Amino acid sequence: MNSKKTLLILAGGLGSRYKGLKQIDGILDNGSPILEYSIYDALRAGFSKVVIIVNRRIPESYIERLNTISQKEQFELHWVYQEKESFLPQDYDSSGREKPWGTGHAVLCAKSVIQEPFVMINADDFYGKEVYHLASEEIDCHISESQFGMVAYPVASTLSGNGNVARGICALDADNYLIKVDEQTSIRRKGNSIVYTDNGNDIEIAPDTLVSMNFFIFHPSVFIGLESYFYDFIHSDPDPSDEFYVPAAVQRMIDDKGTKVLVKISPSQWMGVTYADDKSSIKDFLASEIAKNRYPEDLWN
Repeated sequence: MNSKKTLLILAGGLGSRYKGLKQIDGILDNGSPILEYSIYDALRAGFSKVVIIVNRRIPESYIERLNTISQKEQFELHWVYQEKESFLPQDYDSSGREKPWGTGHAVLCAKSVIQEPFVMINADDFYGKEVYHLASEEIDCHISESQFGMVAYPVASTLSGNGNVARGICALDADNYLIKVDEQTSIRRKGNSIVYTDNGNDIEIAPDTLVSMNFFIFHPSVFIGLESYFYDFIHSDPDPSDEFYVPAAVQRMIDDKGTKVLVKISPSQWMGVTYADDKSSIKDFLASEIAKNRYPEDLWN
């Protein structure tokens, strides 16, 4: 059994569609953003360490808030900045680059502070209480250098009423191991159907199609692959807008190394904030969860 379990939260994105730092935007009157609900759930599922990847725009006041919470709740907390220069060759000129290098690079930035199995999540996604218990069991029983895990959600439960969403459509083998993740950026409802656009054509997908929401369960050996593949990415002369994504790196580990990724269907309801107008939906959802006594009014008091 793995005695130490870590939650890695990706909170370094710039939130261009949301028009602000949605990672730390409080949802209810208690001031807690979504990532604090994730921490709350993970702690109660046996996780004892939290690592948060951030950019330099995060206010010092929020860092102080969470540092105080970590002392009160007695969990280990690390802040890691996703610097543009991290893991770049010394002679590489990144002056034309404005965006971060993507989620794969963000995870790689945590290499020095994570030596144990960990769950990787997005800061602005609410994954649900039960999913952390599932992940904790996977870490205890199945996660190794040769097998990772992923929790997937039915696509119908991951859409926004306010615009297109990007999701990784999962193809699985007969034993529920991941074969491929196909990233699509234009998934939306169209009438009674769910579609994405490919080469100008709308492709319909079934509502129960499983999609990746960036909830991965990793062994720390993943850093070896990420570092190698990021090096390859940098030397492929990427455009200034290209990003190095976790699912693409995982795909290479499956294809090149025979790494297995066991996919579990989430037992929990997903909620997220892609656009500013999504906030009212998750506000209502969390209020109903509190009314059902699944969360206290104030998470930390």
